Amino acid sequence: MGELPTQAQFAEIRTGYSQDSSKSLSLRAEAYTEDEWYRADVKAILARTWQWVCHVEKLRDAGSYVAVEIAGQPIAVVRDRDGTLRAFYNVCKHRAHMLLSGEGTTTRIMCPYHAWVYRLDGQLARAPETEHLKDFVPRDICLDQVQVEEFCGFVYVNLDPEAASLSSQSGDLETEIRHWAPDIDQLTFGHRLTYDIKSNWKNVVDNFLECYHCPTAHKDFCSLVDMDTYKVTTHGIYSSHMADAGKGANTAYDVSNATVRTHAVWWLWPNTCLMRYPGRSSMIVLNIIPAGPDRTLETYDFFLETPDADDMEKEAIRYLDEVLQVEDIALVESVQKGMNTPAFTQGRIVNDPSGSGKSEHAVHHFHGLVLDAYAAAAAGAAG
Repeated sequence: MGELPTQAQFAEIRTGYSQDSSKSLSLRAEAYTEDEWYRADVKAILARTWQWVCHVEKLRDAGSYVAVEIAGQPIAVVRDRDGTLRAFYNVCKHRAHMLLSGEGTTTRIMCPYHAWVYRLDGQLARAPETEHLKDFVPRDICLDQVQVEEFCGFVYVNLDPEAASLSSQSGDLETEIRHWAPDIDQLTFGHRLTYDIKSNWKNVVDNFLECYHCPTAHKDFCSLVDMDTYKVTTHGIYSSHMADAGKGANTAYDVSNATVRTHAVWWLWPNTCLMRYPGRSSMIVLNIIPAGPDRTLETYDFFLETPDADDMEKEAIRYLDEVLQVEDIALVESVQKGMNTPAFTQGRIVNDPSGSGKSEHAVHHFHGLVLDAYAAAAAGAAG
C-alpha cells in the first residue's frame, strides 16, 4: 500500500496543533486530502485500533459467523463449538482464497476453491488429495487469528496482536453506556441505512464531534434536544455527548410518547459512534468506514426493542435519513472541496471551557489522538 510519510512530514503535520484547545489550530488540510496520509490512516490507525463488527446477537450461537473487511483485510468472526468467540484472517492457508462470505451459521469452514476444511477454532481438519505429500502435517496448519472482543453488547476486532483490550483502553465507557442503556445486550437489529460520501473519513468524524454547526445547519435537531443542556466530555479514547430531549413539540419527529428522554451519544476512537436518541429503548451504531482520501462509507444500524420499528422509530429513521444526513453529507462534502483548494491550510478550534455542545473541544481531542497515532507510526518506522 506504499510507504508511510517521512519523519519530516510527520513532524510537519503537527504544525499549529496545541494541547491547549483554546490555542490550537485544527489538523492540516493535507491530512484530509493526500494519498500518503490516507495510507497512514489505514496503517497507523485502522489496523491498530478496535473496529466495530456487529451486535452480539449475530454471534450468540455456536457456528455463527460474520465475514467483514477491516482496514482492507478480509476477516471472519466465528463462535466455535465451545462458545469461544474467535476471529481469523478470512484466507485459506492453501492458495489464499477467501473462506467465508456474508453471515450465517456453519459446522465447519470449507474453502470454496479446493475444499480444504477447517474446524471452527481455525485448525485444518481435512485437505483433499494430500495423502501423498511429503512433510505435510494438517494439524500444524491453522488460520491466522486476530484479536476479538465482546464489549457492551457489540463485537470488535483489532488487527494489532499487541493491542491492549478494548475494555482496558476505554476506561469508564462501558459503565457509562450501561447506565443509560442497561438493555443493550438484548436489543435486536431493526434497520440499516447506508451512505457513500465524497469526503475524507476524518471530516465525517469532525462533523459528528461538534454541535457548533447545529443551530445553523440542523434547526430541526435543535428542537429535538434542549441545546442548553448539551454537554460534551472527552475521555481517553472516547467522548460522550449528552442532552435532554426538548421540552415541547419539535420539527424532527414526535417524541411525546418517548420512554427515553435523553440524547446520549458516545464516540469511540477512531470511527465508531453509538447513539441513543429520544424514543423507545434503542441504540444506533454509526460505523464510519474510510474508503479513500476523499471517500467514506457509512452504515447506520438501528438496534431496537423489537425487530420492527414502531411509528416513532420509523419517523426517527426517516428524519435521520431524509433530513439530518442530507444536511451533514452536504456539509462534509463542501468541506472536502474547500480543503482541496489553496485557500485553506487549517482553521482555529473554537473551544468553550464549560464543555458546551456548541464547542469543538471533542474535535481537538480527536485530532490529538490522530497525531499521537501518526507519532507512534513515525517512531516505529524509525526503528
